[in-house]
Amino acid sequence: MSERLSLPLFPLGVVLFPDMPLPLHIFEERYKLMIGECIQAEKPFGVVYYTGENFYRVGCTGMIRKVVETFDDGRMNILAEGVERFIIHQIDSTRPYLLGQVEMADDVEEEHPAELKDLAAAAAALYKEILPTPARDKRMELVEQLTPKTLSFLIAASAGFSLNEKQAFLEMFSTAERLRKATSAMRRMSERQRTTKEIEGIISGNGYIHNKPF
Repeated sequence: MSERLSLPLFPLGVVLFPDMPLPLHIFEERYKLMIGECIQAEKPFGVVYYTGENFYRVGCTGMIRKVVETFDDGRMNILAEGVERFIIHQIDSTRPYLLGQVEMADDVEEEHPAELKDLAAAAAALYKEILPTPARDKRMELVEQLTPKTLSFLIAASAGFSLNEKQAFLEMFSTAERLRKATSAMRRMSERQRTTKEIEGIISGNGYIHNKPF
């Protein structure tokens, strides 16, 4: 943990992880102001998952890597990247956008590095198994170069998990725990994929789907 600092907050219906990209279209006046200030000062903003009812207290800072496009009315398309997680202790709503008094947080140091390496290898193998075939080879070249922590974030950010599941992964401060939970979930995904393929094969073989016009 570290000392508290003030961070502009961007409540969104997404969960951002460290090292993961986040494309955004900025159109609300308060966020035009906030992002403009972040660009000028070269400072991050905080992404927090907001459901419309629940405002989560663990988020991830986003650093603007590129302003992709700007419009005459001040709207902009940007590409941000997750940097580090934080815990919100207090919120200031006196400005046009929210400011949070936050404390940066990271994973605890693992006591068994060899076990962590094995967990990462098993997780990477399962991740490869559930990837769509066209993306598999290219993606796996990247995966094999990642640290266990970054690999755990990449898997947690995958489309197969719900937003609530992703938030739960974000709030885990153990790389090993995140890899274990992700591996267990991916096993279930893989089993569902195999079952679906078997069912499709049976139906197709019976002529119900094969050559069906669309």
